[in-house]
Amino acid sequence: MENGLSKLLIKKAVGDILPWSEQAALVQETGLPLREIEAVALRLGIVPERYQRNLGAITSAEQLKLFHAKAAVIGCGGLGGYVIEELARLGLGEIRVWDGDVFEATNLNRQLLAEIPTIGKSKVQSAAARVEAINPAVRLTGYPYPFRGPEDASLLKGVALVIDALDNIPDRLCLAQVCRELQIPMIHGAVDGWYGQVIIQFPEERTIEQIYGHVEARQDESVSKPSVLGFVPAVIASLEVAQALKVILGRDDLRRGQLLAIDLLSMDIDTLDIGS
Repeated sequence: MENGLSKLLIKKAVGDILPWSEQAALVQETGLPLREIEAVALRLGIVPERYQRNLGAITSAEQLKLFHAKAAVIGCGGLGGYVIEELARLGLGEIRVWDGDVFEATNLNRQLLAEIPTIGKSKVQSAAARVEAINPAVRLTGYPYPFRGPEDASLLKGVALVIDALDNIPDRLCLAQVCRELQIPMIHGAVDGWYGQVIIQFPEERTIEQIYGHVEARQDESVSKPSVLGFVPAVIASLEVAQALKVILGRDDLRRGQLLAIDLLSMDIDTLDIGS
């Protein structure tokens, strides 16, 4: 079957690009899932048209590597919605997501997946629908409950990295510990008002504890939730995805042990060294 599909792909490709119309027609013609057609095309060095503008910034071989990669996103809210969307558009092969919440009207100012019709609906289910709409070749596995630490550790098997899109410190500390034990890099992002920050914790590091270990682990429910302007999660999530792409592709320019702190009000960008 793959032999026949390979011949069809070579015939339908325009140079090294597979037009979307031809890819969609192959789904009808062969009865194969879009994902399988995309996998064979990329192995042949034929890049689906949806990824054409990735080329130059990354190679077709790196696009194939991205297709075979898996990542986990913990949280589908302000940061998580943007992260999931951007990973899917890049062509990441599999995304595993956790979130136990449903959308509320207060999410509409900053959460990409929040829409009037999704109010009251599961964030995880909305994420799955969004990925299906923009890139059906990406496999999204959703867990409609909060990440449960060691109890969910086995579900992270095989992921190249974990992206922190959480909104509280205790859960971040727990996630950091699980990632360290599983030897998985964790990309941390956080936002508040006009401010955001990003850093990678590698398995041998205690980066997140260095940042948050002095903070009281108990959540004080009397403290009001922080303000967040809608463009801040978009910026920080994009930086998390940029770092994720570099980790997956094995790039060297990762700024290990450095916290990127961005104040979008003053337009100041600072890099802070965090001890491991």
